[in-house]
Amino acid sequence: MPSLTPTLVETHNYASLNDNISLNDFAPARDFVSRETFSIFTITNLMDDRFKNKFRISPARLTGWDYGSNGLYYITICTKNRVHYFGDIVSNQNTETHNYASLQATPIGQIADNNWADIPNHFPFVELDDFVVMPNHIHGTLFINKPDKTDWQPNKFGSQGQNLASIIRNYKGSVKTYATTNNIEFAWQPRYYDRVIRNEKEYANVREYIFNNPDNWLLNGDNVDNLSP
Repeated sequence: MPSLTPTLVETHNYASLNDNISLNDFAPARDFVSRETFSIFTITNLMDDRFKNKFRISPARLTGWDYGSNGLYYITICTKNRVHYFGDIVSNQNTETHNYASLQATPIGQIADNNWADIPNHFPFVELDDFVVMPNHIHGTLFINKPDKTDWQPNKFGSQGQNLASIIRNYKGSVKTYATTNNIEFAWQPRYYDRVIRNEKEYANVREYIFNNPDNWLLNGDNVDNLSP
């Protein structure tokens, strides 16, 4: 029987929001994000020859996008009917992260956090970036890094593997399986929101939005119209 003691889950930010984000100046505060990762933000000036011609960025989102291709993806997944299964946001000053609100997680909220961190163990080509669990949804960014991939397989209906849909399906299924096994009431909404991050400005906006999500919840509550930056 899982512990029912709430635990505090903070935003997974690995660098200060005051950092000057630049392809040339990016500091390795996130050990799991290499300089090559940010080559996706430019077509004409890829920073590492090893990755030349491997990143393909479309100007619009996208029928025909290959969701198994190299790219940085912003993800939002909500609980069914936006029920607060994951816990409550509480004020919690932390001088190290400068986060003044965090999730007081339920057992299933902690599993949602743990299982996201476990994604690279099941999909080795995934590198995780910022992530936060909120009372009724999660936000995260992840990088699909397949340096040897050269083909292009547009998104389509039907069975899929080794792409964003399979990653999210596996993650959602693992959280739901834990809930079922431990007799915890829980359900996801069927769909999820995703966006291909195309440039540094978008990345900075997403990063700031995830970082500030707990504080904004305390200020504004559950704003159904404000799930993305």
